[in-house]
Amino acid sequence: MSRNPRKPIEDMTIKELEAERARIREDLCDLKETHDFTFGRTTVHIGAERAQAMQEELEEECRVSNEQIAAIEALLRAKCGQKGTPERNGI
Repeated sequence: MSRNPRKPIEDMTIKELEAERARIREDLCDLKETHDFTFGRTTVHIGAERAQAMQEELEEECRVSNEQIAAIEALLRAKCGQKGTPERNGI
């Protein structure tokens, strides 16, 4: 969860939505890289139960992040439709 309270995405401007989408994508990429490093590039021993729990946590975090990205993209499409074409809005 985020430490800083964020305003609801419905109240964000197009630029804020784009920045939030980029932040979530970056966080998701970092999360996947960390997971890949832990499981693929180290010799650290992780018990089977812990490894399964970590995999489930990763899948849940990826699902939540992808849902957030989809919600932001839907809102961006809606806002762009209200204000003109995406090209005219700099998207």
